[in-house]
Amino acid sequence: MLLGRDRDRQVVDALLDRAREGHSAALVIGGDPGIGKTTMLAYAEERATGMTVLRGTGIETEAEIPFASLHLLLRPALGHVDALPGPQAAALRSAFGMGPATRDDQLLVGLAVLSLLSELADDAPLLCLIDDAHWVDLASAGALRFAAHRLHAEGVCMLFGARDGFEAAGLPEHRLHGLDQDSAARLLADRRLPESARERVIRESAGNPLALLELPSDAPDGYGSPLPLPRRIQEAYAARIAALPPDAQVVLVVMALEDGGTLDVILRAAAGLGAGPAALGTAERSGLIRVAGGRAAFTHPLMRAAAYQHGSIDLRLAAHRSLAGLLADQPDRRAWHLAAAAIGRDERVALALEQAAERAIDRNGHAGAAAALERAAELAEDEQARARRLTGAAVAAADAGQPGRAKELSERATALAVDPGQLARLAELRARIAFDEGAPYTAHDLLVSGAERVATTDRGAAGMMLIDAARNAWQLSDLGRVAEASDRLHALRLQPEDGLDAAVAAVTGAALLLSDGPEKALPAMRGLVSAVNGLRSGSPALSVNAAFVAGLVGDFQTGRDIAAAAADECRARGQIGWLPIVHVTLAACELYLGRFTDAEAVATEGLRLAADTSQPNRAGYLEGILTWIAAARGDAVRCAELAARSRDRFDVSRIVNHLAWAEWARALLDLGQGRFGEALDRFEEAMDGPVRHQIQAVYFAPDQIEAAVRTGRPAADALRRFEAWALSSELDWARAVLHRCHALLEPDWDRADDHFRTAVRLHAGSGRPWETARTRLAYGERLRRERHKSSARPHLRAALETFERLRAHPWAERARTELRVSGDTSSAAATEVLTALSPQELQIVRLAAAGLTNREIGAQLFLSPKTVSYHLYRAFPKLGVASRSQLAGLDLT
Repeated sequence: MLLGRDRDRQVVDALLDRAREGHSAALVIGGDPGIGKTTMLAYAEERATGMTVLRGTGIETEAEIPFASLHLLLRPALGHVDALPGPQAAALRSAFGMGPATRDDQLLVGLAVLSLLSELADDAPLLCLIDDAHWVDLASAGALRFAAHRLHAEGVCMLFGARDGFEAAGLPEHRLHGLDQDSAARLLADRRLPESARERVIRESAGNPLALLELPSDAPDGYGSPLPLPRRIQEAYAARIAALPPDAQVVLVVMALEDGGTLDVILRAAAGLGAGPAALGTAERSGLIRVAGGRAAFTHPLMRAAAYQHGSIDLRLAAHRSLAGLLADQPDRRAWHLAAAAIGRDERVALALEQAAERAIDRNGHAGAAAALERAAELAEDEQARARRLTGAAVAAADAGQPGRAKELSERATALAVDPGQLARLAELRARIAFDEGAPYTAHDLLVSGAERVATTDRGAAGMMLIDAARNAWQLSDLGRVAEASDRLHALRLQPEDGLDAAVAAVTGAALLLSDGPEKALPAMRGLVSAVNGLRSGSPALSVNAAFVAGLVGDFQTGRDIAAAAADECRARGQIGWLPIVHVTLAACELYLGRFTDAEAVATEGLRLAADTSQPNRAGYLEGILTWIAAARGDAVRCAELAARSRDRFDVSRIVNHLAWAEWARALLDLGQGRFGEALDRFEEAMDGPVRHQIQAVYFAPDQIEAAVRTGRPAADALRRFEAWALSSELDWARAVLHRCHALLEPDWDRADDHFRTAVRLHAGSGRPWETARTRLAYGERLRRERHKSSARPHLRAALETFERLRAHPWAERARTELRVSGDTSSAAATEVLTALSPQELQIVRLAAAGLTNREIGAQLFLSPKTVSYHLYRAFPKLGVASRSQLAGLDLT
């Protein structure tokens, strides 16, 4: 019976009940060592009647081996891997060394875990228990967290037991606290202790159950100097271990180092150290370990640490060597045991670790690779081999999402390296880290100096570094640095075989846009967009670059097509690390096209992926897009919250794009709610700062013009800014908006009417419903003021219908008010059924209508098939359909 844990038991019971009802949940049970986390997981397993149970644990000595903990958890379920989609099955087999290395992105393994758990839950609800999660290797932890975040309607319950320091990454947490005094006293009821000693144990244990159980036998009477609780527990275990015969202590040290608890390996390794099978029985009778089913395990995780630390250094080294001799068929584990046994420079062991790191990278175990290469560098006999391995360790650490560790490793490598290529690689890495840390100018200087260092030996590498430098400078609105990077790029005299023509064109166009204006820049950039759109394949970097440039030239449909194709390609190839930046460009294009629900869905998923892949700067872009959508919809609270977050990000990173979205969104919110003076003030304040160099300054110019007209203030600068760009763009939608701006500024009604009519004609078929509705609203308002009420009403109704479909509530209310004033009391625009769907439901419904199965939809959206089914079940009644076949008859655009 668990004493004093009524509330904790209720939490666990509720999650198990939800799983039995077909819902899913994940929970991190946290607390100090010995507080009862393992016991709570055991309670969950005991209560899991009618459920399938998978149990895994993090093992300290295996924390650097990629996917070791995940393999331990999923080992009983590997027979179901064949049921997974091909890329997922291949990624999981590769991670576990059961198939060829795929180099697929690590998060594809997370998707495979999600699918596998869903598959297992088909027959019965599933309980996954992960104890000592703070020692789970980073590759496994990332895959498990990825799956846990996406559980919804599968009937899966995941419980993590973890000490402080485990990165929950947004998973719900439940912290265990010490037992109350009455419960502690009841736990000690059968211990024969003097009253004063009992009181001291209760007081100094702070209600820690393990301390209550372990300390009483040795607790002295009276009062003494208190010791930290973990040390007291350690001392209690050490005393019990010391009382065992030497051969039993040998067995415990071997067990502390053997990750899987395989009885055969433990006995053979112990025999090599002079301990026979009887020693295992002695250790079991002590209560420190348990043996069952061909495996041996410590009865509490702290006992493993105590056994290892109690062993002498020579015994530990000998145990590592003994285990290494038995693991010839497991080269990674063998290499780590050899490294642990090494006491000086040893190139043979260093090479074994370097090879283990290569295999880890093949399985996307970048954190494990970083650890292996760092240890290999320590063992290297040659200084340049040490520099090379530290460089590789730094790159692997960065790829694993460990920027602090990568920075420290790169600094150590830089101090040793002399090879220009190595130094350039380190400069590029240090620049990437500096940019993410909020030091973009340092990043720029590192890239430029690194490119200069390899300009004569590796022209392509130098070119890529300068392209990155230009892009970073653009995001900072630093015209001088953009021009400098562009000039240096051209000075390299890159050749077609370098494969950078398209990227150089993008940098050239960006520099021209800032220096000479759109007349020269847009034609050059349009060529890049057309080339990549025709190619429809290639590297994600090129696609993202082209989609971004499409946004600069206003060709949002082509930008959307390129970004959507890139997203499909990244998913198919498992390049999930690229998806956050792809989602940035895709969400922006969806927004500009007036598909707010799609933009919200893409940005929201992009935010989750940015968190999964440790890309905070991408999160800033995506939050900026969500800020704008909140403003258009009149959600003042969310807009203010996200705008404040974007401003905070700008203060740290100095990335102006974050600030540009926030400033535009706040002004748009004011504009939609009729606060025209406040809106204009915000626009003008933005134009006094670095936002003036961002493309948003072009696109919000029409809003600035409207605010100026409403307040009777001048708008000449905003008109010149937008007119130069719109005329150079050669796009109908841009010329339509330009005519709207002229109409708003035109006091003569006949000339204004001509501009409005031209704008409406150009909008037809432009695919920009938001801009079209804004034009029709402005036209209807002007017609009503000119006393042409009957002519105004069709434009106002069309605007109202679009605004309602977009859920742009302030703008819909403006149109509705104008309709009432114009004599239309019905204000009846048809609210489309699609507005009732959540962004994720709309994505799923569209894919289902296209004929994709639940499994295929799940693979695209990183959901389990059961979650897809759940969302379809909720969406069908909203759409008035009863089956997938009926979706084909709906307009889902």
